[in-house]
Amino acid sequence: MDDELAAALARVRDAFARYPRRTVLDGCPHCEGPVVVDEHDLFSLSISLGSTVGDRADVKSLLPVLLERLLVSEDLYPVIVLGTVSHEEWRTWPRVEQEAVDGYLDAVWRSLLADQPSRLGSFTDPATFLDAARAAGEPEERFLAVWDTTLTSSADRHLAEAVSRLNFTRQKPSVLSDWLRRDTVRERLHRAFERDHDAPWADDIARAYDLLRA
Repeated sequence: MDDELAAALARVRDAFARYPRRTVLDGCPHCEGPVVVDEHDLFSLSISLGSTVGDRADVKSLLPVLLERLLVSEDLYPVIVLGTVSHEEWRTWPRVEQEAVDGYLDAVWRSLLADQPSRLGSFTDPATFLDAARAAGEPEERFLAVWDTTLTSSADRHLAEAVSRLNFTRQKPSVLSDWLRRDTVRERLHRAFERDHDAPWADDIARAYDLLRA
């Protein structure tokens, strides 16, 4: 974990430290009943937290451990965890809490683009992160603008991979697919190939470029 991510997690822990973590959460009496908080099974808890299990204070008390687990393990779904944050309308939270979540998202995104392949636990690729950010109620454009200005080899390799995974026959548009189809992306891939033409991943970049030319 890089220094920026570690600092972002520390800010999350500080921002939500005032919410005590309970060992047993109240659950819907008709479907859950009391639920014991077990950090070894955060996956099951994350699915129902804030809806049929626990309340807003419980979401906030568990948010630091959930956000950290996303970075060190592949056993959680980012879209579920960050969807819980959206369910709790986090943009109405105190500013220090909003800034902590914002800082976490920005740090994860920059760290994700800095390595290819990604080594960020449950955030396996940019598309996974963007789906989770959207589930949190954040516009994808916020992060795509950062990708536009991150002109590194690793960010370009992520770009080529995203283009290669694009379903060109899909009729329904999406923010990411529309962004990937831009002339700017094709031109960027051309420059990336010229720069990295001797690298092992040069063929991947060339294939992505050819897809966008079709």
